[in-house]
Amino acid sequence: MSQPIVLVTGANGQVGKELKALHGNFPQFRFVFASREDLKLHHFGLVENYFIGLRPQYCINCAAYTAVDKAESEADMAFLVNGEAVGNLAAVCRTYHTQLIHLSTDYVFDGEQEQPYRTDDATGPVSVYGRSKLLGEQRCRAEAPDSLIIRTAWVYSEFGNNFVKTMLRLMHERPAINVVNDQVGAPTYAADLAGAVLHIIASGTWEPGIYHYSNKGRISWYDFAVAIRNAIGSACVVNPIPTSDYPTPARRPRFSLLDCSRIEEVYGLRIPDWNDSLLRCLHRLEVLPQQQ
Repeated sequence: MSQPIVLVTGANGQVGKELKALHGNFPQFRFVFASREDLKLHHFGLVENYFIGLRPQYCINCAAYTAVDKAESEADMAFLVNGEAVGNLAAVCRTYHTQLIHLSTDYVFDGEQEQPYRTDDATGPVSVYGRSKLLGEQRCRAEAPDSLIIRTAWVYSEFGNNFVKTMLRLMHERPAINVVNDQVGAPTYAADLAGAVLHIIASGTWEPGIYHYSNKGRISWYDFAVAIRNAIGSACVVNPIPTSDYPTPARRPRFSLLDCSRIEEVYGLRIPDWNDSLLRCLHRLEVLPQQQ
């Protein structure tokens, strides 16, 4: 019997690259990694032809327009990639009996809550990016009701551009930096998220619906920066500032904590603490000081 095929779209993004790094641990599957250039998801005919030739059993959709601030001035592109293209992919997945896992974001919420967001809490995005990702969720559920949607938050890794790598660069270049301290959430190490997705596929269990996944804990961006500084032994001074002192084109959710209990219960996942995962990432980036 041939190996089930797992198609990973958006393969050059942070989660896509982590899936590529981990896929060798799952030899029971054959993985195909498709970048934006390999598969343009907003072209329905191209997607369908790709599926006709490949016939994947699973699809992990990591493809997304993730430039949060740029989306405010490029709304059409954001809605095309994060919304309409997801609908195309979901429709093709349903036609060819491909089980779809689609990655979404905490930005679908308004960030005004005080308790971790549950999967069934009301959405209310406050940015173009958030609205485009919510449209993607809606199109995904409408076209492929049997799909899994996993919302995540504050994603970082050793790949691409992200908060951790920016902080490492700034701490090397500057004697002091300012970081907002009134936005609360939990970072998500992309390697942990990728591992959770692969665990779901390998589990033999398929429970459709919306799930949340982020690392354990509750911190601010300032707390995160301080933890990075302390871990690498930097002398850089990290100053806490309010969001109002760091205006951006797109409004960020003030509160981004996600209730991850459903994915833990359904799939038996043990989610690591954010600080443990940060240290693993910094170790892979080879920036931790040598032990004496």
